[in-house]
Amino acid sequence: MEDPDGALAEAAAAGVGAVIAMGVDLATSRQVADWSEQKPAVFAAAGHHPLNQEGPDLDALRELALRPRVVAIGEVGLDHEDEHRGPHDAQEGWFSDLCDLAQDLDLPVCVHTRGTEAEVHRILRARPGLRGVMHYWTLDWEWAARFLDLGFFISFSGVLTRASREPLREVARKVPADRLLLETDAPWGTPQGRSGRMRPAWLMDTARRLAEVRGLSLEQLDEIQAANVRSLFPRILI
Repeated sequence: MEDPDGALAEAAAAGVGAVIAMGVDLATSRQVADWSEQKPAVFAAAGHHPLNQEGPDLDALRELALRPRVVAIGEVGLDHEDEHRGPHDAQEGWFSDLCDLAQDLDLPVCVHTRGTEAEVHRILRARPGLRGVMHYWTLDWEWAARFLDLGFFISFSGVLTRASREPLREVARKVPADRLLLETDAPWGTPQGRSGRMRPAWLMDTARRLAEVRGLSLEQLDEIQAANVRSLFPRILI
């Protein structure tokens, strides 16, 4: 991000009071952990995206995850949609190790899945008590229900606002209120009517659409989000 302080100020002015910045490898995990200690509105997650070319440094990630404002292990998961990035045969081992790290440290996982829902579900189901969120949700209700049954939260991005995504909005109507989250997934997930890289302030576009879908006021949705964040990420105090 070229101007994190400017993006955070813009987000605060729009009504987004705090963010969790995700690491996708060791370098970005270190960066966001440092930000979390320098910027009051930022918390961090330490993770290793499945489309990396090499496996995670588990010891280094563990060290980062012990820092008090690192609130999750993420972004982690599986991705078999991209044939040219990430060794598919190694991803399950990486993901399993990172889930074990999260469980050992009593932290939630922020899970990426693309073309791998059955494999991700199998790995999570094998770890009773592991908690987390299925991020950037775009799948159908049947899969959402399966992950909800594992105790996971479902998080929606700006994709929810797009005109072609009424089936996704139907999923968002059905997710129990106490398992519902919103995210930016910046720089992706740009809402309808916006252009360019996603910005944290634009989360409010998604919030307004989700509130409309569920028949809530923004104030009611804000109360739900705050309660859910406290439940899933207990290191965050909001």
